[in-house]
Amino acid sequence: MAKQGDAIRVTIYDQEYFMRGDLDEVYIQKLAEYLDSKMRSIAERTRTVDSLRVAILAGLNIADEYHQLKSKYEATAGQIDEKVEACSRVLDQFLKDEA
Repeated sequence: MAKQGDAIRVTIYDQEYFMRGDLDEVYIQKLAEYLDSKMRSIAERTRTVDSLRVAILAGLNIADEYHQLKSKYEATAGQIDEKVEACSRVLDQFLKDEA
């Protein structure tokens, strides 16, 4: 990782990219390393040398991971909302009985 002016240099799949803007350098490097590892893993499994094809497959893989995590998050959030609502009803009933 290196800075050039106000740009952050990252290397993904043996290509250098310069990121500009109000970015957290450590976070951008982590993202680049994650994408690089995904691309290398896919290239190894598919024995594909076409970097565009590898990038597209990596993007699809990451999109799949994202949507699976999003679904789990939404299911968990729904369960939590149901439990909070149930607790609220019990508390309301308790307070009503005490009054």
